[in-house]
Amino acid sequence: MATHATPRWETFSHGADIGVRGFGPTREQAFEAAALALTGVITDPAQVRPSQRVEIACAGADEELLLYAWLNALITQMALRGMLFSRFEVSIAADALTGAAWGEPIDVARHRPAVEAKGATFTELRVRPGADGEWVAQCVIDV
Repeated sequence: MATHATPRWETFSHGADIGVRGFGPTREQAFEAAALALTGVITDPAQVRPSQRVEIACAGADEELLLYAWLNALITQMALRGMLFSRFEVSIAADALTGAAWGEPIDVARHRPAVEAKGATFTELRVRPGADGEWVAQCVIDV
């Protein structure tokens, strides 16, 4: 069984939008961390209880398009369910991703959402291992 380190993620400024970047020893963990960064655009992920599980599946012709599809699937689920997510699990096989997100319904008073994520974009879309072997998954989110 693989052990998961504490996810490492960050956001970065990009004009009127916000970039998200996830890091991990595997591509899957970088995707999970990028999803956590997506939540970080909206609210403090530590304030979101991982009480409800939502299954997510998507596909993409390459790693970048798969990240794009994953983040947009999460944004869609947030909007449809009125939820925020704080825990993620991703499995990638060829051009398909299966995963889960855990979260809870938005509580405006407690979560104090800063923005609404409208969608992942192709801007600065990258998935690749760095020189140190750590994977980086990033793109800009339209807010």
